[in-house]
Formats: sequence, C-alpha cells, structure tokens
Amino acid sequence: MVKNVLLLGESWLTAETHYKGFDQFNSAAYHLGGEPFVTAVEGEEFHVDYMPSHEAVTRLPYTLDGLTAWDIIVISDIGANTLLLPPDVFLRSQPRPNRLKLLRDWTLGGGGLMMIGGYLTFQGIDGKGRWARTPVEQVLPVTCLPHDDRIEVPNGFSAELTGPEGHPLGEGLSGEWPLLLGANEIVPKPGAEVIARLPEEEGGHPLLACGTYGEGRSIAWASDVGPHWVPQTFIDWPGYQQLWLNCLRWLSAK
Repeated sequence: MVKNVLLLGESWLTAETHYKGFDQFNSAAYHLGGEPFVTAVEGEEFHVDYMPSHEAVTRLPYTLDGLTAWDIIVISDIGANTLLLPPDVFLRSQPRPNRLKLLRDWTLGGGGLMMIGGYLTFQGIDGKGRWARTPVEQVLPVTCLPHDDRIEVPNGFSAELTGPEGHPLGEGLSGEWPLLLGANEIVPKPGAEVIARLPEEEGGHPLLACGTYGEGRSIAWASDVGPHWVPQTFIDWPGYQQLWLNCLRWLSAK
C-alpha cells in the first residue's frame, strides 16, 4: 500500500533590487527547494504532498484527525513561527490550536516525523528557526541549541557512517559520500541512534539520527535536502535517493 508523505516547507521567495547607474529596478523569484526530494521518492511506495512554506501557514490542519491524512511528515527549512502565528492569531488575536503540540501528539500516536536541516529548521540562522524547547523537539531524537546552530563548511565534508552495522537507515550507503557544505549542530538524546556523523575535524556532530517516541518514530537529518548545503553532485549520487527511501521506509515500518 502506498504511504502518504507530507513535505512541509522548503520554499522561499527572493526579492532583488538591481542598480545600474542612475536607474534601478526590482525583480522577484519563487523557489521550490524540495523538488529533488520529491523526484527521488515519489513512486509506487510513497506519494508526496508538497506544502510550501507560505501555504503551510493556513493549510496545515488544526486537528489530529487532519494530520492522519499522512503516514509521514517531513519538516524542512520552515520556522516554528510559521505554524505558531497564522493570520487568525497574529492579525486578528483569535485563539487557534497549537500545531506544534498536534505534531508531537500525532508522532506519539504512531506517526513518522522527520526534520531536515536548513537555515530555518532546528535553530537555524540567527536562531530564527526557533524549534528549540518546542513540543516538536520533544519527539525528535536530538535537542536543538538555543542559538544560531549552523556549521558552514565551504570546503565541504564527507559524512561518516557510525550507526549499528545493518541498521536500515544505512542500507546501501557504504563507501565515501559526496561532499556536503554545511549542517545544523544538534545534540543526540539519550537512547537515540546516530547513524552518520560529521567528521571529527568538523566537530563529529550527528548528521543522521533516529529514535522512537510513544507509538511513533522520528529522524533528524542535520544537513539540507538540496542546495546550498547539498551540492548537485550529492543529488546526482545514487545514495541520495537511497538515503531518503531508507528514511521513509524506516519511519513507516511500524
């Protein structure tokens, strides 16, 4: 049976001002950074609903029943504020259910949750991801730092598999990985399994970790899903698809 996956976030809008001597003009562009992930996993095993950041503000359900439409929810490069401050709350001061608590309870009830790193997940750039000390953090296999947690590695690093031999998350991923250009610094919780790490010269921090919470499972992937921390060479690597399929299969194997 096909498993339903929600990819939440991983989109952004850029606005630029171009100056050419006396004159200037503006331009804007919309980006869907999750497309490589969707391409890699969409098929007979998994169907992906892609809910970009600006749609998640109002479209992510406000009930547990609504979240049960998905077997797996992937949070990628979207700040906690987007889910905490929908227009009814921020603009009209109307109480609404806390969707971070709903995501926690959905996981405890048997859901498969994954957080993918970026500038607005875990704690992110300038601490603006704001996932530390939230209900969602309670069901992640890692804790977030209370400040900017980026590890920028412009020269690149190759991940090291450190998990138990034969762990499903490491299946088909032996050998040297293509370079990654950064990650979020995260701290494994007691009992969490760390499957891959950054090299010691970059701190040896967890890159891929997993754990079980209540009836559910969760995964933390500390790097990105695509550029800039994930170069095209990593996306083109056969292990890119294998990595995400491993994650989704493990999350839904309950």
